Amino acid sequence: MSYSPQLTPPRRRFALGQVVATRNALSALNEAGVNPQTLVLQHAHCDWGDLCAEDRALNEEALIRGGRLLSNYSVTPDLTVWVITEADYGVTTILLPSDY
Repeated sequence: MSYSPQLTPPRRRFALGQVVATRNALSALNEAGVNPQTLVLQHAHCDWGDLCAEDRALNEEALIRGGRLLSNYSVTPDLTVWVITEADYGVTTILLPSDY
């Protein structure tokens, strides 16, 4: 199964800060043939992936008032990857839920 993100023009912009990733996430994405930068671009374009309505609303609120931003991408049926930008927009981390 290949992962094909649907990037749309950004609705809002925010600073990603330093982009880092856990070893587990990089290894899993490499094995799945997915470039981590693709997920970061989706996140930066406010494409939050597979989030529930409540978590999407929290992200939208965080864009207005400040706060952490979370994206959840189901890369394959067995691989979920999170991208989290901290509330101060200083760091964005690519990680597996088990790394949290």
